[in-house]
Amino acid sequence: MSIIDKLQAKPFLKWAGGKGQLISQMQECLPKDLFCSGRIKNYFEPFLGGGAVFFWLASEFDFENIYLYEINSEVANCYRTIKNRINKLVSELGELEREYFSQIDEKREKFYYSRRAEYNELILSTAPNNTVRKAALLLFLNKTCFNGLYRVNSKGEFNVPFGRYKNPNICNESNLFAVKEALKNAEIINGDFSKCLQYADSQSFVYFDPPYRPLSQTASFTSYCQDSFSDSEQVRLKEVFDALDKKGALVMLSNSDPKNIDPKDNYFDDLYREYEIVRLKATRMINCNASKRGEIKEILVRNY
Repeated sequence: MSIIDKLQAKPFLKWAGGKGQLISQMQECLPKDLFCSGRIKNYFEPFLGGGAVFFWLASEFDFENIYLYEINSEVANCYRTIKNRINKLVSELGELEREYFSQIDEKREKFYYSRRAEYNELILSTAPNNTVRKAALLLFLNKTCFNGLYRVNSKGEFNVPFGRYKNPNICNESNLFAVKEALKNAEIINGDFSKCLQYADSQSFVYFDPPYRPLSQTASFTSYCQDSFSDSEQVRLKEVFDALDKKGALVMLSNSDPKNIDPKDNYFDDLYREYEIVRLKATRMINCNASKRGEIKEILVRNY
């Protein structure tokens, strides 16, 4: 076994709201005894994003079937490319990294915007195009854009500005190969979260990490695809949660806690009143104002 095989896969995308910092708290809320007993055979993650929880669970437990859903077709393409065409992807991404670092500092920003324009041309094209190149460009932009955001405008164009990092780790080859290994038994599905109802059953564990309900008018980072995740979508998600509960699946869901802003705001307490709600401590990592990057709480809802 090579050194790469021994590495635990970690998220390869920087992702707003990533769960890496919360795993130590979340693991206390998992049905680990059922994972170990073999009752839970299937793992579902209908909002894959950066995949921190998936990568952690995949390193700790063996699931017979893994279903990973991602509504953003370009992010889904990136996962599939790592799984199926890793060598070509590493070659493309490595070349982007070499080109970027060969530029003097003041020209790196120009190089970033030229690659962003190329990426937008590819993703907006209706003609078949190079899926590996799109995945490589997405990874490059994710590592060099402002705060690692994935955000698109109403036209579907990636519009995050340049990040001005001194030495971004653009091509982390060893982790990409570890990710490929973690994905070997996973089905990657480009689609809506409700599609998990097709396969989930009483032997399934489902983890929802949807776009968070904004805590304020200026705190929304939900536009990672053209359609925003409104309160009506939060209600639809609750209906899917209920349907999974009736199937006998074990379900866990993360979201923002509106009580951070208004202690009397019971939006999620009311919406999920039939289930257990745990509050976790988190750090606000993405905010243009450093003074507002402090400790907040997030909710964890579960039906077990």
